[in-house]
Parts: sequence; C-alpha cells; structure tokens
Amino acid sequence: MRESSIIIWADPRARERAFWTLQLAGWFGYACLRIFHGITIDWGLNYFNTSAVAAVTGFVLSSILRYFYRPLVKRPLPLVAAAAVFFSLSFALVFSAIEVTAGTYYDPENVVDTGLFENAMFDAFILLAWSGLYFGYHYYEELQREREATLKAAAMAKEAELQMLRYQLNPHFLFNTLNAISTLVLAGETANADRMLGRLASFLRYSLVHSPEEKVTLETELSTLRHYLEIEKVRFAERLNVVYDIEERALRARIPSLLLQPLIENAIKYAIAPSENGGVIEIAARIRGDRLLLAVRDDGPGAGGAAAGAKGSGVGLRNTAERLAALYGDRHAFRHGDRSPRGFAVEIEIPLEFGRGRERAA
Repeated sequence: MRESSIIIWADPRARERAFWTLQLAGWFGYACLRIFHGITIDWGLNYFNTSAVAAVTGFVLSSILRYFYRPLVKRPLPLVAAAAVFFSLSFALVFSAIEVTAGTYYDPENVVDTGLFENAMFDAFILLAWSGLYFGYHYYEELQREREATLKAAAMAKEAELQMLRYQLNPHFLFNTLNAISTLVLAGETANADRMLGRLASFLRYSLVHSPEEKVTLETELSTLRHYLEIEKVRFAERLNVVYDIEERALRARIPSLLLQPLIENAIKYAIAPSENGGVIEIAARIRGDRLLLAVRDDGPGAGGAAAGAKGSGVGLRNTAERLAALYGDRHAFRHGDRSPRGFAVEIEIPLEFGRGRERAA
C-alpha cells in the first residue's frame, strides 16, 4: 500500500490545490478551443473577445456552482443528476445573459450571432459537462479512499491475527494453561481437565477458522472470548470476574473479528493482574438506532493509577483505534478514559450490520 496516496486523498489542502489547478486548466483549454473554432470560420478578433468573456464567466460561475454541489456529493445518484440538470440550466441563463450583454460592447456589428436562449443551450451543455467532471472526480476520489481504507484494514487485520497467534503461542500463556490441566489430571479431575483442553483447542482454532479480514457475529466473538477468559480464570481464579451486559438483538450484529480481544487483554493486564484482590471486567453491547455500541470496562486503577499512561497509549488500544478508522472512517467513534470512582472504559460505536444467518460459534 502506498502511504503517499493516502495522504493525497486525505489532505484537504491537496484537494483544494487539485481543484483550482484543474479549474484553471479546464477553462483555459475551453477558451483555446473556442478561439481555434473562431479562426477556422474566419470570425476574427470579435470571437477572441467572445471566447475570453465566456471562459472567465464560466470560470466564475462554475466556482460558485461548486458550493451548491458540495452538500450533494454523497447523496443518491438520482438526486445528484436532477440537481446537476437544474443548476446547469439555471446558471446557463446567467452565463448566456452575461455573454450576450458583453457582446453589445465588444461586437456592436453583431458579427458573432449570440441569441440569449440559443446561446444558453450551448452554455447549459458546457456546465453539464463541468458538473459531470466535478461529481466524477469526487466519486473517483471516494472510490480511491475506500480502496486505500480496505487495503489498510486488511493489512492491520492481518497484523492483529499475527499478534493474536503470537500471544496464543506465548510459552508463558501455554505453560500456565497446560500446567493447570496437568494439575487437574493429577488431582483426578479429568472432566475439568478435558473441558480445559476443549477451551484451549477452541481458542486456538478460532484464529485458523475465522480470517480477521472478514466480519463475524458478536455472538461468535463473545463465544471465543469466553474460551479465552475461562483459560485466564484458571490463572487468576476468583480474582477475575466477568460480567456480560449484552442486548439480545446485538448478538446477530457483525463486527470485525478480533476486535474485542485486545481490549479484554488490556483490561486483564492493567486492571486484574496488578491487584491482589483482582477485579471485574464488564463487556456490554447495545443497539441504538442504526448504531452498535460496544464497551469494555474494568474497576482497576485506571489510566491515572498504578498503570499511569499505559492504557491510554497501549498497543492494543492504538491498533484497535487505527483499525476502526481504516474500516469505518468518520462513521465510527472510539472513546476511552477513566471511570468514576475508579476503573477504565473503552467504548466503540460503529454502523449496525446484520448477518444473513446465525453463525455457529467457534
């Protein structure tokens, strides 16, 4: 992925420079074409004046027209087309009136025949062409932006998958899990040992079955998180308590896979592990209109406590924020901060999407 292309599409100053460069070049080319046409039909200097006035008028009117079009860029295509026709016809009358009025001064002998409505039809065609180029440029720009965002999201998702695999294969993590299973076997608790092996297998299988580049239902994500948390519960025992506050309808909503796991890991690392008494992690999900609200909260020391600065700049939080920005752009919200009287919370707001069917949990 080319980082420079992302900057071009995202930088408003670069976009503004591109507009005025194309605007000047376009209307200068329009004037040259009209002058060349006048020369071929032997209209002489009078048509040079006509072309100059037309080019300047078109430049000014189209620059004004731009401000009418800006709010329409992301509207439905039929509305855009209707607006383009309406504004082009309206501005064409002004365009033609200026040309015809100016013609009485620089062409008193009426060498160049420019009737008001006859000329307006030609000007309307020119403004319609300009409108098509304007919206076409913006649609192309939007496609490029979405393409770059998709590529960046795919790269970040792959990085998240590799980080999860690395964590899963972390010797310390596996040692604790296998040691707990061994302890259960030696104590004769084979049923519990078997369940623990099943949780570990399911957790490891998730990264192989589900690609992080695709979206999964919240139900699937939570099922995998439960395997992870149950394994961690062997390590922390009663020190780790998890509360689920999930709206039933939200279970069918689709989210990027591996979205919540780094946030849970962050809470365990900075809220549960440092505390002798452990703590509580709350996972919440709500639907509000066409938005899905997700939250991971803990009752640890918060960003201003023992782990000062760690949560606010953690790799997990930063990667999650960047991934959401790449996937949803300005259609999402990502907030985190201390809770009152203590604790830390991460809140995510993304567009609501439903799957075609209920997925089988990992």
